[in-house]
Amino acid sequence: MRIDILTLFPEMFKGPFDESILQRAQSNGLVEIKIHNLRKWAVDKRGTVDDRPYGGGTGMILMIEPIYKALNELKTKNSKLKTKVILLDPRGKVFNQKIAQKLSKEKHLIFICGHYEGVDERVKEHLVDEVISIGDYILTGGELPAMVITDAIVRLLPGVLEKPEATKFESFSDLKIGKLKTGNLLEYPQYTRPENFLGWKVPKILLSGNHQKIAEWRRKKAEELTKKLRPDLI
Repeated sequence: MRIDILTLFPEMFKGPFDESILQRAQSNGLVEIKIHNLRKWAVDKRGTVDDRPYGGGTGMILMIEPIYKALNELKTKNSKLKTKVILLDPRGKVFNQKIAQKLSKEKHLIFICGHYEGVDERVKEHLVDEVISIGDYILTGGELPAMVITDAIVRLLPGVLEKPEATKFESFSDLKIGKLKTGNLLEYPQYTRPENFLGWKVPKILLSGNHQKIAEWRRKKAEELTKKLRPDLI
């Protein structure tokens, strides 16, 4: 997979993309992530990429021309790959695990990080395939959402995780516990050593060795947690 990210603040991505799973995935050639400063495609020598909104109002709007030029160049350079362009914007559909799984099947993604008061509406109307938000709140820009979504996608790529089956037992996935398919539930509780810490004990069923009983217990706990914490998932 190739991921291109258009941003006004490329330095923001250095830490998150240079550590842990994302760093290993890039080093192993499983994903190529490129960060591009949108000012490279500015409309003048001063690096202008934004302007005041028509009709008045506060703040500045990212212009369509630099974004159009950037997308054209990136698509041309990767013409052999089918490209999906995504704008990160509060008005988009809310990101979730199903969207992450869907996007992990793509070969080339381009993320546009909105900033200031947003982007020219014609970008949404004519240049992007999807508009995505990571939640019902406002951030200073699309850089953090781009990091979140990239992380969620890359860890699903074949070969990225040492134990790929781990993604089958996570919250918001169609969990399968033993032979029991649970649907979209939160993950069941997990425990490790020591068995007894300050009198707080691991549930006896998990020490029994009876895998069928353990699967049933885990499904029950997953259902209980989901009903208590996220009833909207039921």
